[in-house]
Amino acid sequence: MSTTKNLQLTDVSRMGIRALSAQKSATVQGWRAAGRALISGYVDSYTLLNFGVYASFMSGNTTSAGMHAGHAKLALAGHSLLPIPFFALGVFIGTLLVLANPHRELPRHSFLVAALLTFDIAVIYFGWPGWLSITVLSTAMGLMNTSITHVGGQAVNLGFVTGDLNNFAQRLAMGIRQDPVPQMQGSWDNHWWRAALLAGIWIAFLIGASLGAALASRFTKWALLLPVLILLVFGLLEPAAI
Repeated sequence: MSTTKNLQLTDVSRMGIRALSAQKSATVQGWRAAGRALISGYVDSYTLLNFGVYASFMSGNTTSAGMHAGHAKLALAGHSLLPIPFFALGVFIGTLLVLANPHRELPRHSFLVAALLTFDIAVIYFGWPGWLSITVLSTAMGLMNTSITHVGGQAVNLGFVTGDLNNFAQRLAMGIRQDPVPQMQGSWDNHWWRAALLAGIWIAFLIGASLGAALASRFTKWALLLPVLILLVFGLLEPAAI
């Protein structure tokens, strides 16, 4: 076999290995995103049940604030607006962490969010004001939302799944039309794979919200221990972001 043919076979082999590596990386990152979406749903449900606001769904808080303001219930409107600046603060801090070292964001985000949730357990245990819990939990969820923003070439949202559902429906439509896949990572990366990814994140969020409601009603003071433990496991076991 000629040297040219050997080089061609070597190039094909390398391309195949890169494609498999990209697929494995995207699959692992998809599971990581789903795990964090579950925690986001859990904390969002817990916060809504205990404090009447969302920790990550700022559209819901904005709608509630506008509704209360329209009924001249300014105190309730202010209560609904309270999480918004702290969620933005969490996004701000999380983005700075990502920009500072984009290869170590997952462990740092996991530990920091776990620390904030642990602090809120103390807030609940000592009976400190509810507004403090709202600010802490909203900041934590803002941070969470910056931990994973893309899986392969697909943008994902961990805490406000309306965007995921929007992208899911778009992927289905584009898959039926057989449109080109933007930022395609390999033959496996098609509209159907991306639709399944987005659906999985939505399902994880729903499961987390169900768990959050179930455990918050039974273990009010300690319900946040579960997401804290999961985040600690994530931070300890996950290597640098792929």
